[in-house]
Amino acid sequence: MAHAKWEYFVTPLLLHNEAQILNNWGAQGWELVQIITGPAGGNVAYLKRKAK
Repeated sequence: MAHAKWEYFVTPLLLHNEAQILNNWGAQGWELVQIITGPAGGNVAYLKRKAK
């Protein structure tokens, strides 16, 4: 059985548009993995999807 291959994407989240940003990425097949506070402050989202 072959293992799934993933690609990853990291993006900042603007505080007033979190849902819209995540919905846009989700519509393109990206799944949210986690949200953390970035080194300069603010939230950073880590997303993944199966590699094509």
